[in-house]
Amino acid sequence: MKQRDFFFDNAKFILMAFVVFGHLLNTYIHDSETIYALYKTIYSFHMPAFILVSGFFAKGFYQKGYLGKITKKLILPYVIFQLIYAVYYYFLYQRSALTVDLLDPQWSLWFLISLFCWNIMLLGFSKLKPYVGIGLSLIIALLIGYMDNISNYLSLSRTFVFFPMFLIGYHLSKDQLKKLFTPKFRLASLGVMLVIFIGFYLNTDINYKWLLGSKPYAELEDATLVSMFKRLGFYGLSLISVFSFLSFIPRGQYFFTNWGKQTLYVYLLHGFFIRFFRESTIQDYFSNTESFIMLACLSFLITVLLSSEMIATLAQPIIELKATKTKRFMSRTKEYIKQAF
Repeated sequence: MKQRDFFFDNAKFILMAFVVFGHLLNTYIHDSETIYALYKTIYSFHMPAFILVSGFFAKGFYQKGYLGKITKKLILPYVIFQLIYAVYYYFLYQRSALTVDLLDPQWSLWFLISLFCWNIMLLGFSKLKPYVGIGLSLIIALLIGYMDNISNYLSLSRTFVFFPMFLIGYHLSKDQLKKLFTPKFRLASLGVMLVIFIGFYLNTDINYKWLLGSKPYAELEDATLVSMFKRLGFYGLSLISVFSFLSFIPRGQYFFTNWGKQTLYVYLLHGFFIRFFRESTIQDYFSNTESFIMLACLSFLITVLLSSEMIATLAQPIIELKATKTKRFMSRTKEYIKQAF
């Protein structure tokens, strides 16, 4: 049980670091074919893996109070941060008017509303046999691309497109996961990731937006029968990429393991750094291979900072709508003062 917990905490922290790195890389994808290939490789697994892991932990959705719990955990922070980001963008981009649209998720906040919808959708899909449910969700995801009016509104496009990955995670067992950690599988996974990167590098015309799941076929290309099979191909690519990546996640306890418990803080807060980075002159200092190594280090530092106990203590009242960490900090501070004086 401890190994399982360590594995998922490790996976969430490392994936979160890749999320931050991918968002920082976005500024430079048109400057280098290597960066563009790396960017698409990261996007082939980082959010799909997060979604699969989320599905794995949704097995208790039928328990009493579960839906109320995820509503508080996901929808309330979504509403709060929709407002906060609206104000932040108003000042950052010097907009003429402050606009707030709760039905149009601000940038990365789509994940919160989609995750809530995926849990609700389990009420029906969990009653189906795994291959039937996954197959049906896949058919819906492939067909939804032909509906031009479904995009970022309530994150509907991503909700349907990524639901098969969530459902696969839901049906995944611990015994099936153990098969990822054999030396042969890990060796094969290394080769697979290299092939995926090289494939993206040699095929620069592959539109990275296929990996976002947020666009109808008409915005990616002409909506034809082929479009559906292309999306199906990207599903296969992401599945291979996700399991290859997960095979390299360590299962022991390391210095970063505990940080993996607080990735929600990183996910909600890193947007302030990313948006500022994109609008500032700081991005001009990262223009060669060596500086991109520094960019990866910056991504790691941002992830560490935002998943730290200090940030959790300050942000918990806003993100979790409770102050247990703050109270614990105040209690420790009082105890320290008493001992000191």
